[in-house]
Amino acid sequence: MTTVRQRRGGRVTEGAEDQPSEEKNVKSDGKVLSDHTGGKLWNILSLTLGGIVAIGLGLLTSFYVATLHENDLWFSNIKEVEREISFRTECGLYYSYYKQMIQAASIQQGLHGLVYDNKTESVRTINILERMNVYQEVFLSILYRILPIQQYLEPVYFYIYTLFGLQAVYVFALYVTSWLLSGTWLSGLLAACWYITNRIDTTRVEFTIPLRENWALPFFAVQIAAITYLLRMHLQPAQERLTLLAVFIATFLFSLTWQFNQFMMLIQALALFILDCFDMLPTAKVTWLYIIQISGLLLVCVLQFFNSMILGSLLISFNASVLIARTIQKNLKKGNLFNRLGKLILHVLLVSSLTLLVNKFIKKSLNLESDEHIFKFLKAKFGFGSTRDFDANLYLCEEAFGLLPLNTFSRLSDTLLFYVYIFSLFPLTVAALIVAFRNLSGSNQIQEKAEEYTITLKPDAAYNLIHTVLFGCLALSTMRMKYLWTSHMCVFASFGLCSTEVWRLILKCVHLYTSQRTQVIKYSVPIITLLYISYKFWPGIMDELSELREFYDPDTVELMNWIKSNTPNTAVFAGSMQLLAGVKLCTGRTLTNHPHYEDKHLRERTKQVYQIYAKRSPEDVYRILQSFGTDYVILEDSICYERRHSRGCRLRDLLDTANGHIMDGLGESEPDLKPSLYPRFCEEIKKNLPSYTLHFIRVFQNKTFHVYKLAKYK
Repeated sequence: MTTVRQRRGGRVTEGAEDQPSEEKNVKSDGKVLSDHTGGKLWNILSLTLGGIVAIGLGLLTSFYVATLHENDLWFSNIKEVEREISFRTECGLYYSYYKQMIQAASIQQGLHGLVYDNKTESVRTINILERMNVYQEVFLSILYRILPIQQYLEPVYFYIYTLFGLQAVYVFALYVTSWLLSGTWLSGLLAACWYITNRIDTTRVEFTIPLRENWALPFFAVQIAAITYLLRMHLQPAQERLTLLAVFIATFLFSLTWQFNQFMMLIQALALFILDCFDMLPTAKVTWLYIIQISGLLLVCVLQFFNSMILGSLLISFNASVLIARTIQKNLKKGNLFNRLGKLILHVLLVSSLTLLVNKFIKKSLNLESDEHIFKFLKAKFGFGSTRDFDANLYLCEEAFGLLPLNTFSRLSDTLLFYVYIFSLFPLTVAALIVAFRNLSGSNQIQEKAEEYTITLKPDAAYNLIHTVLFGCLALSTMRMKYLWTSHMCVFASFGLCSTEVWRLILKCVHLYTSQRTQVIKYSVPIITLLYISYKFWPGIMDELSELREFYDPDTVELMNWIKSNTPNTAVFAGSMQLLAGVKLCTGRTLTNHPHYEDKHLRERTKQVYQIYAKRSPEDVYRILQSFGTDYVILEDSICYERRHSRGCRLRDLLDTANGHIMDGLGESEPDLKPSLYPRFCEEIKKNLPSYTLHFIRVFQNKTFHVYKLAKYK
């Protein structure tokens, strides 16, 4: 990062780059050299102050989210079981492996337990390090064991403080990216303030701490900052090599910590591909970025014991296809406009065809089906035919995988972020289109006209422009992915507001441009914006920090305590994915299924276990559960009598449709669906009819949960 700051000193005097002859003339003048020395000292002072502000804001953000987490749950005062229950759904599953490593007799035994795990999926031994992205839990647990901190800090606090600490890295990276783009740390300050004031839409770390994205996104932000620096002009070879190393490390860590890394980096690769096609980025640097993406992903593949989902990723197929297509097609960037367009269309078709062929060949050769549910979901989501596929509908019916709600934009507009984002996006998009057309046509006349009325888009700005557009499209289509967009929106909007190029373009369009006026606006408007944000949102943040709540879930606590006290350690539990993750964390019992869905065998198993909420006979349900070695099954009223989703999206409706049965309730059903011969299992079992008590014995119940023990027959 020190290298990055040094380059900022050169950026402030970028006007000298445009007039090299004048620079040579003034160097002989002692007074000008003295002024230059004074300017250099000012740059160093500015870099130091900007760096201190960046670090301070990062630490402030960490403290902020940590305080919100404490105030919301009273985490320091609740029992251990309540703390663990607060890690909902898949968060609890991931944290359970950290706990398992901490409690193991030795590090070697802990690792052996992960590589040969027979408690996460009953009657099956799986390699957790191959299946899931949990190396961060392994690293943290080892660090906790070897550092002399056990008597001062509980394991759970070491874990959550690390995640909150990564928020400091996240904010620092956003700050630096905006600073690099605009040339002033005021832009970074504004980006960080927007990130904090739009916390609801920029992060969810305070209530989903172990979620994979909370580990990965800080490294993704660091990678974007490093790429932004890499794409600057006139880097020294040593600087370029160090930056490439930083990009590789950040890419590797991002890939290691999130199973969806390949899809995010595929969008990034598409951004590089588009910009390279229009000659808006240096081809050599783009090639290095392709290679870094592939090598980072392959290194993760090796660490994950050659995870098949990584080998069959579209990213590897796409990047390899681009590099192959380049060797086949020569002189892509030569010729007139129509010649270039023809070559470009042919290049896109070649790359697309090669990507599909390579990907299909890899998946066919390795018999890969780990990610087929994602493509089924995408096919159904974008209207390429309706589906009764249970897995696809499970995603389609979740709000997180739906379209981005419109109220998101009203919240972002309250802080002026969305307005400034659009204000920055429009002129830079126009500039990008003109530059792209000029590059394709190669016309000097068009170039002169472009220079008269528009700005020249620098490679780093061009990359961040296409990055924000593509990830914006992703966020609009899938709400869960908005956190990739909104954080970068803070960077892009602050860059636009503090950018000399943007203000120059706008002022020239209205015939008000002068250099002095541009500089005044460039600094005054961001300062006014900061004052407005502080005035409007500081009282709300203070109220939020003073609001005290407490964790309260007595039914789940009662269930977990009962399981620990009344069932053997080897007992196997069946139930919903979300609840079973908590069962594993709180009790250490064996599960039939869990929320980490990137495995075809597990998806099929989960669908079978979920027949407890379908219209099936007790004999069928008993036979299914027995095939997975189940000892106990947990039924939840919140699922059996679900009202959160509308008809057609309740879990029982998805199961009925997949089984070919008519759904409950008023409304139309598809004509080929038929009534079931049996009532709904989760409702009928509570009547204690002989056909049910023959196989299932109720051993626990409260207002939320009903636990049944499966009868054993010799």
